[in-house]
Amino acid sequence: MYFALLVASVSLAGSVAAKQCQNFSVPVSVSARNGVFNIPNLQGNADATTFAQNVTSIRGNFTKEALLGYATISGTYDISVKFCKPDTENGTNPTVQVLTHGLGFDKTYWDLPFNNFNYSYIDVAVDQYGFCTLSIDRLGEGNSSKANPLSVLQAPAEMSALYELTSMLRHGTLPNVPHAFSKIVHVGHSFGSALSYLLAVMHPTASDGLILTGFSQNGSFLPTTVASWDSKLARLNQPLRFGNISYAAVSGALSMLGASSSNISQISSSLAEYNITLGELQQVFQTTDLGDLLAGAQPTDLPHQADLPSGYLTWTDAGSNQYAFLLPEHFDPSILQFAESSKFPYTLGELLTIGSGPLMAPEFKGPVQIVTGRQDVIYCGGDCLATGDPALASIPAKSRMAFPAAKAFEAYIQPETAHAINLHYNSTAAYNAIQRFLTSQGLAPS
Repeated sequence: MYFALLVASVSLAGSVAAKQCQNFSVPVSVSARNGVFNIPNLQGNADATTFAQNVTSIRGNFTKEALLGYATISGTYDISVKFCKPDTENGTNPTVQVLTHGLGFDKTYWDLPFNNFNYSYIDVAVDQYGFCTLSIDRLGEGNSSKANPLSVLQAPAEMSALYELTSMLRHGTLPNVPHAFSKIVHVGHSFGSALSYLLAVMHPTASDGLILTGFSQNGSFLPTTVASWDSKLARLNQPLRFGNISYAAVSGALSMLGASSSNISQISSSLAEYNITLGELQQVFQTTDLGDLLAGAQPTDLPHQADLPSGYLTWTDAGSNQYAFLLPEHFDPSILQFAESSKFPYTLGELLTIGSGPLMAPEFKGPVQIVTGRQDVIYCGGDCLATGDPALASIPAKSRMAFPAAKAFEAYIQPETAHAINLHYNSTAAYNAIQRFLTSQGLAPS
């Protein structure tokens, strides 16, 4: 039995769920035909703004304007993964879901360490339905190897890493997981969905089923999203997490401010002179990039992406985060602060290649489910049901034409939810819809 062959694994610390998980890194050989772009090195935040202006300009396709040609890139990179399985055997033919996060997140998107893991997708998939999961940090993100943010970190290279990991699962060669899976499902979010879609185009037999969350093939709203992000160099926006400023240096600076009650009283008195309350000051730090400046100020928050090159970008503050990812009144306000302080960057190469895939996956024969929040701004402009066509139920439903050979197709629209489905109050409703769809298509573990 394959569960008995797995190396010793431990329950995720702090979680009451029964899943058994292990974190490890996998050396992956990547080879891809990437674009060669004429983009100068970004020297500061003003250059990031200029790049965003070019990307969002109505004058034409900036990706094509900047493209000089193509080059094959290759190399071996460490990809950080977490493999989870049920704590008891539930058959001899398990199904593994490969979970790929989108821009601005790492693999914890699927097992969110917030509010005692109550938002965990993995808990539902593994504990309630018996699936195995492999969540990955995309190449260049989280605990995975870093790479050139323009020439390497593009959609083709990141899809190549996804394909190699999938092949290991298929052939039983993934380290620490000595089982050859006959049923592999790919579940993506946003850019992770785009990579899963690209996998189905380029390697149509690699996956037995696709779940594309936070996804549609309508890219007309992406310029608005990029503009709303007001992109900054990640190393300047959150210097403690992504720059080369040490915790000790910031700790020393903060200690100069003092933390005694007398100092707090003095600060309050000083603020009163300017008619500013402590509550208003707190709002400044929570909703502007001043809060990002201090992200990682606790020793437990120390980063694993320090000293990133300038081609790694991030949105400017919590307001930009909310606009793109969250629906007001349908998320815990604390989760916005959590998401902002623990966000991850995106790269120049990713923004230039996010829509580079073919419009159809004509040879993919597995079932496809698209799961998108009705109020998704990035891929639906704020209302996925506003199609302007009575015959078209939703904007994501139009993607049915992209999968002419698919065994089944469903576009599930999650109510009262924006782009980051997993961060909303009703996230588990979407999780259950996904598991039910997979079960109905014969992809449940058996």
